[in-house]
Amino acid sequence: MDTKAYVDNYLKETIKIAESVSQEEIAKAVEILRDIKAKEGRLFILGVGGSAANASHAVNDFRKIGGIETYAPTDNVSELTARTNDEGWDTTFTEWLKISHISEKDAVMVFSVGGGSETTSQNIVKALKLAKERGARVLSIVSRTGGYSKEVSDACVLIPVVADERITPHAEGWQGVVWHLIVNAL
Repeated sequence: MDTKAYVDNYLKETIKIAESVSQEEIAKAVEILRDIKAKEGRLFILGVGGSAANASHAVNDFRKIGGIETYAPTDNVSELTARTNDEGWDTTFTEWLKISHISEKDAVMVFSVGGGSETTSQNIVKALKLAKERGARVLSIVSRTGGYSKEVSDACVLIPVVADERITPHAEGWQGVVWHLIVNAL
C-alpha cells in the first residue's frame, strides 16, 4: 500500500471508531469522576508500555485541568524497578496501591490494549482485584475484548477493533482522545 493510501485507510478506521465507541460509557466515566472529585478522592492511572506513557500525560491533565488528585505508579521509576526486582512484576501496582491506602473514595483507571487476563498484564489484574476489595471504582479504556478490566469496570470504554494489524496504535491513540474528552467534561 502506498503512503497516501495508508494514511487514507488509517483515518477511515479512526472515523469508524469514532462512530462506534460507546458515548454512554464515556458519560458514565465522567459521572464517576465527578463523584470522586466531589468526595475529594484520588485517581490512580495504571498502564504498561505505551499506555504507561499515556498514564503519565493523563495524570497531568486530570490534576491540572480536571482538579482531581491523580497519580500513576509508573511515574516513579525508582520504586517501580525496586518493586519489580524485589517482589516481582505481578505485584508492582498492588503494593503501590496498598502504600497509597486506596479506599472507597478513590478510583483506578486502566489504560490497556487487552485489559489483562490470566496470562497477560497480571499487575493490572491484581491491582483491580485489590481496588474492588477496597471499594474503589474502576474505569478502563481498553480494546480487543476488554479483558479482566472490562469485567470489573464500573465504566469501560472499549475501543473497537477495526483492523487487527493496528489494534495497538488505535487503542493507545484513542486512550488520549477519550481521557481528553473526560477531563474537559469535568
